[in-house]
Amino acid sequence: MCCDGCSGAAYYWSIHGTGSWVKCRVNRGQELVIGGYIPGPHGFDSLIVGYYRGKNLVYVARVRNGFVPASRRQVFEKIRSLVSPTMPFVNLPDTHKSRWGDELTAEKMKECVWLRPEAVAQIEFLEWTEAETSASDYTRSSSTT
Repeated sequence: MCCDGCSGAAYYWSIHGTGSWVKCRVNRGQELVIGGYIPGPHGFDSLIVGYYRGKNLVYVARVRNGFVPASRRQVFEKIRSLVSPTMPFVNLPDTHKSRWGDELTAEKMKECVWLRPEAVAQIEFLEWTEAETSASDYTRSSSTT
């Protein structure tokens, strides 16, 4: 059950007979299209992902968390042949100020390597914001195809 005033990002369960409660974080997830990356160790520092709204690919976020060196190399091998001179997102550069200062500005975009939007990754996050981007804690999940 969700506690009073809870955002839905965590649920609390009673441990039967003990009077104790356990808090469990609940992530959401979605398949997102990989449209680029920022180079870094083991191939990339972060993936640039989005989703299709009609025929337009909409930028959502840069994903850095959830990768160990081996998984970075594995994903990089799958996307390296998709390099494209064209930026595939319709809403970049990012004009919304991020709470953590990680928006994808025109200056930051100079570091990006763009890809043909053919690869998809299952991404976990806490919540969508009103602007249809996740608020925080992007994490790569189980698969990248």
